[in-house]
Amino acid sequence: MTTWFEGSGEINCDIARVHQAFDDVAQLFVGVVALMPGLTTVELVDAANGSVTIRTNEGLMTRANISKHIEDGRAVLEYDEIYEAGSKVTTKSHFFEEFAASDNRVAHRLVMSDVDASGLLGFFYSRFGSSKTGSAFLNAYKTFLEDQTD
Repeated sequence: MTTWFEGSGEINCDIARVHQAFDDVAQLFVGVVALMPGLTTVELVDAANGSVTIRTNEGLMTRANISKHIEDGRAVLEYDEIYEAGSKVTTKSHFFEEFAASDNRVAHRLVMSDVDASGLLGFFYSRFGSSKTGSAFLNAYKTFLEDQTD
């Protein structure tokens, strides 16, 4: 696997909140994707058989081969994503996300790998978009999980 982005951040919630969010990964994905910059509409299209399909104002996102592992103090989510952003670009990538309890907070580590993007826009995205995209995902998870905390 070729790592495209690797980063981490802290979320002001406890690991129980993450475990709860993992109960319905379709709603977790919709909630997080809705917080990504530039996305104005986000709706769940389908969630079945280890796959989630989401429609955004930019296109259709399918997350498949979803695997989650939950244990005391830790949760891991792994999946493959295909994002068809209109007719201009299709990206394929693999996500590995680890959430670990850390002093009444959660440390979130995100690794995006094997990114492949079509077309000229895809070339620029794959060459120059890693930091911006990865950081946006980390921030979206932080906002979503902190907003869900009672």
